[in-house]
Amino acid sequence: MNEPIHSATDDPSTSSSTAPPGIFIGPEGLRPFWGLLLYLAILLTPLLLFLLAAHLAHHGTPAQHASQEQPPFPMLIREWLLFGFVFFATWIMSRIEHRSVFDYGLPRVPQRWRWLIVGAVLGVLFQSLLILMLWSTHHLVFAGFLLRPSAGLAYGLLWGVGFVGVGFFEEFLFRGYLQFNLTRCFAGLVRSIAPTSRNAEAIGFWVAAAFISFGFGLVHGSNPGESPIGLLCAGAAGLMFAFTLWRTGSLWWAIGLHAGWDWAQSFFFGVADSGGVSAHRLLATHPVGSTLLSGGLTGPEGSLFVFPVMVAITIVAALTLPRRPASLQLWTNTETQLAATVHSAHE
Repeated sequence: MNEPIHSATDDPSTSSSTAPPGIFIGPEGLRPFWGLLLYLAILLTPLLLFLLAAHLAHHGTPAQHASQEQPPFPMLIREWLLFGFVFFATWIMSRIEHRSVFDYGLPRVPQRWRWLIVGAVLGVLFQSLLILMLWSTHHLVFAGFLLRPSAGLAYGLLWGVGFVGVGFFEEFLFRGYLQFNLTRCFAGLVRSIAPTSRNAEAIGFWVAAAFISFGFGLVHGSNPGESPIGLLCAGAAGLMFAFTLWRTGSLWWAIGLHAGWDWAQSFFFGVADSGGVSAHRLLATHPVGSTLLSGGLTGPEGSLFVFPVMVAITIVAALTLPRRPASLQLWTNTETQLAATVHSAHE
């Protein structure tokens, strides 16, 4: 159970190149720095064109206020298209690096659907806990239902598909190939400084996670109505999601939690998410009192109450998710190796 796990690059059959090491090619194939640049070039070209087209489509319309309600169907299409861009760029890199595209955080292990569903249920439950804290301290007021049962079921389903797309897009974007390759970059830097270090992968992983989580928070800064606490929450959430990747070697639990949290927040309770409000939401609510505690126009993620809830989520993840049975990252291994190792961890 505690035998060392070998990286996919240790298997001669998966070696990406037999060429001698050079500027572009290292002992394990394409050097991570160049891989990262190539990945960003492949990803950002269609992504920027898509975002530019979306911006031009709304150009010239009356001023869009932070409180404008966002309909579900355009969001659903947008998020799944964005995930498609990320998946395509990752697939190209997987061909270059002679790996499976699913090795970058989406291994097809038997537990994946259970992790996804459990994560989604916990996302709903912990968002409910946050709402309960706000309501019980009189920082959130419920103003009744906005949808009839039949419409609520239909829109709940539509929003659910959309927020699963959000989970796949954001988690695979920030903690898929990007996390994988930055980990390799920083781990290589650690080894160049301390060749005998046994913690190069761990240091590389968490340094990369910190950089990416900071970027995750900055991306949320473009949302209307975002606040400093909301940005800090987004960055802390990035580290929380990275922890679940570190524990399980996959993003399935994090994707489920992300989707369930956003669905409960935006559709079920109808509160603001980074200043945005969803159309066709189930409940009508509004914040009351100090913005530090109520979250104000930012929503519950702008409230100080969000941090103890995030600590509770991390504790639950630490107590329930399987420990990695070896010092090396499960996540850097092939799907087959990961599945076998996760199976052995349960024995």
